[in-house]
Amino acid sequence: MLSIGEFSKICKVSTKTLRYYDEIGLIHPKDINPENGYRYYSIRQLKEMLLINRLKSYHFSLEEIKTILDTDEDQAEEKLIFSLQRKRQEVQAKIHAYEYTLTQMNQDMLRAEKGKSMMSWLDDIEVELSETQPINILYIRQTLSSDDYALGYEKHFSRLYERIAVDKLTLLGTPMTIYHSPEYNPAGNDTEFAIPIEETVRGTRVLRAGLCAKSVLKGPYAELTSVYAKLREWVEDEDYELAQSPYEVYVTNHQQAVVPENIVTEVYFPIRKKRGNCHAKKRLANCRPGSLGHRRRKTV
Repeated sequence: MLSIGEFSKICKVSTKTLRYYDEIGLIHPKDINPENGYRYYSIRQLKEMLLINRLKSYHFSLEEIKTILDTDEDQAEEKLIFSLQRKRQEVQAKIHAYEYTLTQMNQDMLRAEKGKSMMSWLDDIEVELSETQPINILYIRQTLSSDDYALGYEKHFSRLYERIAVDKLTLLGTPMTIYHSPEYNPAGNDTEFAIPIEETVRGTRVLRAGLCAKSVLKGPYAELTSVYAKLREWVEDEDYELAQSPYEVYVTNHQQAVVPENIVTEVYFPIRKKRGNCHAKKRLANCRPGSLGHRRRKTV
C-alpha cells in the first residue's frame, strides 16, 4: 500500500487534487484509516492514475474521463478506442485551425510590409446578385445560446437526417441554417436548421424565392463574420435593404474537410431595393433572369 503522499509523488498529482478526485468519484483510495483518516492507495492504482493523467494530457475533461473509467469491463476497450478517435479528430481540427491562423497572420504581415491596410483582405470577398428559387425545407427551429451552437448544429442536423432516412424522404440539397434573431444575443438566438427535400410533409415549409446578395466562403466558419460584414456593407452601398432573414448553405461537410480551407459555405442575404428609389428599381430590373446584369447560380 502507498500513502497518499507517496502516491502523489510518484504520479505527480497533488494530495489536494487526489482528494478532489475522490469527491467526484474519479479514483478512490483503496483504504482510509478510520482512526486518523490517512488515505492509502494500492500499487495497482498507479496504472489507473497514470491513465487519468494520460487522458488529461489528451485534453479530455474530468467528466469525460470518469465516463470512460465507469464503462463496464467488457466494453471498456471499445469505449476507450471510440473516445480516443473522437478526441483525435478534435485535436486535429485545432491543429488545422492554428495552421490557418498562422497563414492569416503571414498574409496580414505581407500586406503590412507592402504598405497595405491590414483590413484590405475584406476587398477580396466577392459579392454577387443571385435570384433564388423556392425551396421546400424540413426544419427545426430552436433558440440556442452561443455555447450551444457547436453541439446544436450536430444534434439538430442529425435529427433531420434521421427523419429523412426513416420516412424515406427525397433529399434535394445540403444543410442550411437561417438566422431569425434581429440582433446577436449570447444568451440565445432564434436559429432554424433546415435541409431541402422534395416532399411536403409535417415539419416542412417553403423558403421563398427572391433576390439575394451572395458570397462564398472557402475557409473555417470563424471567417463568416467577415463575410456578413462585407455583405451588409455591399447591401447598403448598392441601395438595397434586407427582405428576409439571412441564411447559410453548407456546401461541404466540415467533418469531412481535411483542412479548414476546404470548407465551403454560401451566405445569402435576401434583399430588395429601397422603396421610392426610381434608379434603384431600374437596377433591380436589370438583375432579373435573362438580363445582362443577372448572374446565374446553380439551384441549392
